[in-house]
Amino acid sequence: MANLLRVEALSSSPLVNDPFEYVIVRDFLPAELPPALEKEFPKIEKPGVFPVEGLPYGPLFAALLENLQAPSFRDAISQKFSVSLDGKPVLITVRGRCGPRDGQVHTDSETKILTLLLYLNSPWEADGGRLRLLRSRNIEDVAVELPPDWGTLLLFRRSDRSFHGHRLFEGKRRVLMVNWLTSQEVLDRELRRHRRSSWIKSRMPSAVLERLHWRQVAR
Repeated sequence: MANLLRVEALSSSPLVNDPFEYVIVRDFLPAELPPALEKEFPKIEKPGVFPVEGLPYGPLFAALLENLQAPSFRDAISQKFSVSLDGKPVLITVRGRCGPRDGQVHTDSETKILTLLLYLNSPWEADGGRLRLLRSRNIEDVAVELPPDWGTLLLFRRSDRSFHGHRLFEGKRRVLMVNWLTSQEVLDRELRRHRRSSWIKSRMPSAVLERLHWRQVAR
């Protein structure tokens, strides 16, 4: 398996505890990857979060997914956050676009132990769409603002104070998300929910989707 992750950069990056536990690693992917990997990112034309299963993508993107699920990478994360992830199921989803109701402030559900966000965008110039790690539910109560630039990695531990969101942005915004979950039952339920949502989105006009999109909490 080709090594596509700079795991040593994760190991050497500090764990920050304010306002909640997180690690940020910029340039987490090799510099030569963007052109090839960009071509292989799943084609997503509507807002929303989609499980990678069932989406078309190329072999390089498949190798990236394999790297993100490798035991060595999982162990590096476990060591960084002092939490055991052995035997914990993994949910991998992708986002390709943001709509007008995305970015609402939330903490993630209690069934998520850790969340990984890997951004795959050209250098970000828009004011909106920059992820904010927050001290409260107020989108302006910012501890850190993170542009979703190519190869930027964010890992954070879910808690009742892990508030995050972003200001309004509509358009292409690519992110690969990995969640370590509390149980297989939770994973099965999440996959059923995502499959149902994806089926509805594939058959519903975009205008109707935007009116219903408030029901989905998204990053």
